[in-house]
Amino acid sequence: MKIALFPGSFDPVTKAHVDIVKRSVGLFDKVYIGIGTNSTKPGFLSIEKREQMLRSVFESEPKIHIIAYEGLTVNFCKSIGAAYMIRGIRTVSDFEYEKAIAQMNHSLAPDIESIFIVSKPGYSSISSTIVREIMRHNGDVTQFIPKEALAYL
Repeated sequence: MKIALFPGSFDPVTKAHVDIVKRSVGLFDKVYIGIGTNSTKPGFLSIEKREQMLRSVFESEPKIHIIAYEGLTVNFCKSIGAAYMIRGIRTVSDFEYEKAIAQMNHSLAPDIESIFIVSKPGYSSISSTIVREIMRHNGDVTQFIPKEALAYL
């Protein structure tokens, strides 16, 4: 069984995240969306709200499982039996950053393969960071967020 993890903060989930997940589902038997928690960096949305939001967005997809985790992502991959880690790439700088992380992860866990999926051009400018900034200033984020997630914001 091919199991993959798509890790991230999903704070909040964006249409770009959804695109990467939907394109991943056909490649794997099971895709975990792992909400990474960082005790030193409080999120904009609670972990519980992010879990609810993601469940709402992907409720019709039986291959997708939502779970929060702490610690090293490669250790979490091992704990769920994931041999693949999915990473979305929007820009050249994303690639450089993700390549460095993938190389470190490979040193820590050579049996876990990083899979890069390049963002569709229309989604390359969407990031959770930018969406949070728009929300902080009462801007309209509806074009960047899946409709199922809007109720959680």
